[in-house]
Amino acid sequence: MAEPGVSNKPTVKVRFYRLRNRLKEKTAGLGQSNDQLMFLDEVALEAAQRIFEEMAEDYPDWVNEQIEALYELHRRCVDSPEQRRGLFEQITAQAHDLKGQGGTFGYPLVTAFAASLNRFSTIRHDITDNHVEIIKAHIDAMRAVIRDRIKGDGGEIGEALQRGLEQVIAKYR
Repeated sequence: MAEPGVSNKPTVKVRFYRLRNRLKEKTAGLGQSNDQLMFLDEVALEAAQRIFEEMAEDYPDWVNEQIEALYELHRRCVDSPEQRRGLFEQITAQAHDLKGQGGTFGYPLVTAFAASLNRFSTIRHDITDNHVEIIKAHIDAMRAVIRDRIKGDGGEIGEALQRGLEQVIAKYR
């Protein structure tokens, strides 16, 4: 008979295998010999940079179209309260797209406001007129950033826009 507190079960042995991360080695260029390492072609890199700069110049026009689409969804929320749930889904999708692009093109405030809109517009059980007003405040803030071409954090103007949006959210919540 076993002593109290001592088990007759055999001890379990566990083995851990550490496999090499070959993908990490390849992406770091370690999986190839030195003569096989690939280097970026300077001409191709410069061409890509020019294309990116052209896209950045067009970004305000492009995002303005998306902002107008958001205003249209907002108007439909006001006019058709019974359709708000579906409209909020569309707003959420639009905001998701916007939040991923603003910072890339030098407009991190658009990203911040779109991220806030994305979180806020996630489907709710009861969507009230106050919720619709908060949606409009987000869209207004993004429009102001694009209209005035406020890049970076926007300094005092950016802070004022963020405070204003926070005040509207607090008022209508």
